Amino acid sequence: LQAAWLGINVFLFTYYFLFFDQDERYFYTRAILGSALAWARASAKCLNFNSMLILLPVCRNLLSFLRGTCSCCRRTLRKQLDHNLTFHKLVAYALALFTAVHTIAHLFNLERYNDSQQATDGSLAAILSKMHLNNNKWLNPIHSNQTTVEYVAFTTIPGLTGVIITLALILMVTSSTEFIRRNYFEVFWYTHHLFFIYFVGLVIHGIAGLVRGQTEDSMEEVHPRHCAEYLVEKHEECRHVCCKNPEFSSIPAESWKWVLAPVILYIFERILRVWRARQKVLVTKVIMHPAKVLELQMQKKGFRMEVGQYIFVNCPAISLLEWHPFTLTSAPEEDFFSIHIRAAGDWTERIIDTFQQQKPEMPSPPLARIEVDGPFGTASEDVFQYEVAMLVGAGIGVTPFASILKSIWYKFQQADQTLKTKKIYFYWLCRDTGAFAWFNDLLASLEQKMAESGKADFLTYRLFLTGWDTSIANNAALHHDTATDTVTGLRHKTIYGRPMWNAEFSAVATAHPRSELGFGVFLCGPGALAKDLQRSCQQHSSLDPRKVKFYFNKENF
Repeated sequence: LQAAWLGINVFLFTYYFLFFDQDERYFYTRAILGSALAWARASAKCLNFNSMLILLPVCRNLLSFLRGTCSCCRRTLRKQLDHNLTFHKLVAYALALFTAVHTIAHLFNLERYNDSQQATDGSLAAILSKMHLNNNKWLNPIHSNQTTVEYVAFTTIPGLTGVIITLALILMVTSSTEFIRRNYFEVFWYTHHLFFIYFVGLVIHGIAGLVRGQTEDSMEEVHPRHCAEYLVEKHEECRHVCCKNPEFSSIPAESWKWVLAPVILYIFERILRVWRARQKVLVTKVIMHPAKVLELQMQKKGFRMEVGQYIFVNCPAISLLEWHPFTLTSAPEEDFFSIHIRAAGDWTERIIDTFQQQKPEMPSPPLARIEVDGPFGTASEDVFQYEVAMLVGAGIGVTPFASILKSIWYKFQQADQTLKTKKIYFYWLCRDTGAFAWFNDLLASLEQKMAESGKADFLTYRLFLTGWDTSIANNAALHHDTATDTVTGLRHKTIYGRPMWNAEFSAVATAHPRSELGFGVFLCGPGALAKDLQRSCQQHSSLDPRKVKFYFNKENF
């Protein structure tokens, strides 16, 4: 998908760059502006194309529909949908690049317009600049020597909207850096809504175009290829047909044609989100876990979910406009849905403080109303489509796998015969021991249930403690021979340090030399870990499709 997008951008820019050099309607315009016109128009076409695409990757309901209900969504296409935010960022960077090219080209154009207006050398550019100054058939938008480039840029519709669009884009792009998003999410959230100004400005920008071309009627009478020389050497008593002055008009605005459909689609998307968010949500249970992690169990009429999906949560008492994504930690088989919230900023700390005032683990009327939008699909939905699944969670990134493991427990409880997955490997990386308490009970009950079902080998889990000191290590060494782990109380012992992924992948590949459905690797964690896992997937996948093939999937919000 990204390669196709890049190819279309290259094609559009190249085609229109050459097209404007060949289009005879702009013969006289090129006489004034030179090659800067082609740079401006080609970048404008690419801006329109990318503006058409920028909203589609964030139409989450559309993506969920394609992922969940569209029969054409095979594994390859569904994996493309998982890269929606990456694609959104690429398109945004392309918009920034083409905006810079477009702006610089037009600054050159304005300077050349100004130079042509002030020229007195009798050149074709100087003659064209002084034509039709008293009517609306002019070619040069600068009509007097007193008009400056700055005046045109800040007083005309194209100039002013261009400045506004550029400023809005700069603010959106700069506030979208990872540092801003992680530390000042509110800045990112509010500045991103400048997209409304961007699209309004884009539609208006080309209405009263400053760059003009010769009209069709004028070209039939005085074709530039035959008549341009008569403009320079024209006599007062010239009777030739080419002695008539050419007439010019604005290039018709096209931006609205590119963005109309996606904008309408996005408006419907937002209307649907608002309607769903207004539906009543009942907080049935509030649980405070170690490491300052808040669990909210909720109910909402008509709410249906799949494993690994996520929702957007708003607390009007904290902020009317801020919505934050959280992975669902409950299973589809349960009569409620739940999320786990870790303190990671002002908004999360305030919502934890608000609900912490309630008595833990007791259902009670919520102190703050919660609004929920979703659920939306993610890569983890496909976990049961693989014969072997490797689940990797880092810290709070374990939440999508809590939903999966709970669902597995229910499937064993109900003796579900449709389950395609034969083996699950679960890896959880934590910095501190308190984090493991988030769902130790779930892992313990899974151990017991699978042992009772005669499928104790179905789930293999490995817990890694990446942040530890000598006292923890000494305690582990002292109790090494005990049946259960000293940190978690589970049968599987905690491993101190980080996983050796090459060894882990080799062991999995050796244990399962053939798989018709493939090996699914699912990650909810940082980018550095994603690179390591993706590299391991490529290294340990066989070229023979009948043998070992690892498919990497990462959660993106």
